Order: sequence, then C-alpha cells, then structure tokens
Amino acid sequence: MDPIIPVVLCGGNGTRLWPRSRKAKPKPFLPLVGNTTLFEATVLRCSPDAGFGPPVVVTGALHLEHVEAQLPDPAASRVIVEPEGKNTAAAIALAALQLHADSVMLVCPSDHHIGDVAAFQAAAHEAAKLAAKGWLVSFGIAATAPETGFGYLKRGAPIPESGGFSVAQFVEKPDFQRAIGFLADGGYAWNGGIFAFRAGTFLDELAAHRPALAAAVRDAALQGCSEGMRFHPNAEAFARIEGESVDYAVMENTAHAAMVPAAMAWSDIGNWQALHEALDRDPDGNAARGPAELVDCANVLVDSDGPHVSVIGVRDLIVVVDKGDVLVCTAGSVQKVGKLAGAVNQ
Repeated sequence: MDPIIPVVLCGGNGTRLWPRSRKAKPKPFLPLVGNTTLFEATVLRCSPDAGFGPPVVVTGALHLEHVEAQLPDPAASRVIVEPEGKNTAAAIALAALQLHADSVMLVCPSDHHIGDVAAFQAAAHEAAKLAAKGWLVSFGIAATAPETGFGYLKRGAPIPESGGFSVAQFVEKPDFQRAIGFLADGGYAWNGGIFAFRAGTFLDELAAHRPALAAAVRDAALQGCSEGMRFHPNAEAFARIEGESVDYAVMENTAHAAMVPAAMAWSDIGNWQALHEALDRDPDGNAARGPAELVDCANVLVDSDGPHVSVIGVRDLIVVVDKGDVLVCTAGSVQKVGKLAGAVNQ
C-alpha cells in the first residue's frame, strides 16, 4: 500500500488556553505536554518508518513562521497558506487538490495530544485500508467519560474483512444526561476530527453535497501559485467560499461513512482542565510547571513562566501565569476562559 499522506490542519487560536495560548502563537505551537509542541508531535507520529508520506500542512499566514520552524523536514513538506479561515471542509479540499486522486489522506488536527502513538498508527492503517475501498473514515475515539463538549459517532454494522464499522449516526454535542446514556450504551465513540479517505473520493463527495463550495475551492486552487514548498490559493476566489465544517458538509451526508475504534489516550487539550488531565499528576491530582509550592491541595494545576506561585488548602483550581497575565479559575469554569477580553484580544 502506498504511504498514507498526513494532512495537518493548523487553524484556530486556542482562546480557552489563554494566557499561555495567544493569537500570535496559539496552542499547536506550544510545548504543553512534554518537550515537543502539539504540532511537532502530530507530525512526528506520522513518520516515514511508520508508513506515512511527507505531510501537507494547511495554515494561515499568521502562523506560517511557526509551521516552517517546527516542521521536522521542511524541504519534504507542502504548506498550503490560506488567505483566510474558511473552516475544515475547504482546508481539506485544498489539500486533496494537491494530491493524486488515489492518495489516502489522513486528516489530523494539529493541536491534539495522543498518548499511545502505536495505537494511533494501528488505527490509521486500518482506516487507510477502508479509505482505499472508497469509505470516508472517522476515528471513533473510545469514550472514557460523559463529555458534553464532543460530538459522538454511533457505531453501525461491522464492515467485513476489516476492523471498522459503518457509522449509524453522527450525534451533536449532547447534554450531560444523554452523554451518560451514550457511555452506558457502549456503542458510541467520540468524534475527534481525525479522518481518512482517498483525495478523489473526498472531492467527489464534496462536489455532490456542497457543489458551490467545491467549485470555489477548485477555482482558488487553479488560480493559485507555488512559492517553493508553499502553495497560495487565489485570495479573491477563496473569499467566495462559504465556510463549513467537514462534518456538516460531507461526513454527515455521505452514504459511505465508516469508523475505526481508537483507544489511544487522546485529548483535544481544549481547555486548562483537559491539559491538567493529560499531564503527570501527584497522588492528590496536582500538577505544577514552573516554580510552585502546593500545600494541602487536591486537583490543582499551576503553570507559571517565572513568578513563584504558592497555593494552600484549595482543590479544583487552575492558576496560570504568562507574560505578566494571571488566570485563576475553578476546574469547572475553564470553558469560560475564551470569553475573557484578554483571550479574545491578545
């Protein structure tokens, strides 16, 4: 089988991880778990010796410098520079248009943490086998908690001679009671936004379900220009694209949706509590990075870029110090961080 082509999507500002994540340098380009950035880790787990080809990265001009500085092998990579953000369907279509129609592309967000790389690679190869047969495949990430911040996949019938299943239903983010029911049912998995399909199959499905979007992306690509490893779509044509997510535009409409189960210690690192859970913690659930002292605390995260932080007698608390900005919030309120003026404007 030909190498799987990783397509890495670098968009978004990671505002819920303010003040560490900022518009100029958002969370994909920060070493939040371990010593490598989330973007570097995404590319490294799609290595040539594991059956992957050179990556295609889709990003914006604001983050181009970070992408090129952190690519392990920039000369072997392809970077598509979007004139503006138009959501994931357009970004994936741009990448597909740079590939041979039969190439199997593995679409990966650049800002997720995967603790079990071997399990990820095994799921990727299983997904690629299905993609080569014409399926559009989602990773069905093993649900370990009744999360309300993720969409879900309902598992359908097994696909013969594979480890995959058809997708019976794409489910929007549920309320807490429905999420508890999904977890108890056992037939639901998180939709983590990782996909595999042939480039030509994806473009055909996009044209069938969103013809105007597909045509506008194709025009922007045909009128675009290359600059070394970079490809620049035509800005005027790209501006005519109606942005939409790949889930709404294609995956929820195709008759060929499949899923492969993936238990791979996955986290979208979507907020400070999610990051806290991905880090090594002491027996009381505490984690500290930077100079800190915690006394009689439980489930506390301290992340400081310099000033010493002392915390006594509290639980379920997040304390972050970055470039003179200080964030203090409870573990239960981390979803609101993105609404702060500092997170929106910096």
